[in-house]
Amino acid sequence: MKRKIFFGAVFLSLLLFLGVWVSRAGAKEMHDGFYTAEMADYSHGWKEYLCILVKNDRIVYAEFNAKDPSGYIKAWDNAYMQNMLPGSGTYPNEYTRSYVAQLIETQNPQEVDTVSGATSSGGNFAKLSAAVIEQAKKGDTSIVIVQ
Repeated sequence: MKRKIFFGAVFLSLLLFLGVWVSRAGAKEMHDGFYTAEMADYSHGWKEYLCILVKNDRIVYAEFNAKDPSGYIKAWDNAYMQNMLPGSGTYPNEYTRSYVAQLIETQNPQEVDTVSGATSSGGNFAKLSAAVIEQAKKGDTSIVIVQ
């Protein structure tokens, strides 16, 4: 009789443990949807922004870029690229894609390496990515303004 009670208690404990473990494993940290953050101010005529798409608790798409007051995208500005490339070794269309690719691969903004020649944008990317991930955790799709 004592043996049946013992094994019954062990069995129930095991079920309880597995139930808690499964419920925690299934809990999502980020909600599905699009999340956007942008810098509060323009810097040298450009305001950087980051938009991510979360699906099944993973960042599956991201766009990092900058826009001028008219909405023109920095990565499209060939004159800007031709001026920046010789001095810094990179240009917006290159480093923005690098930051995004690293974020999608690692799923962690702290693991994104700064691109040499684009350190200011790298710092802003870190701030913006932390902000959008925080919004995704809350499920808040409003645009976050980052200082």
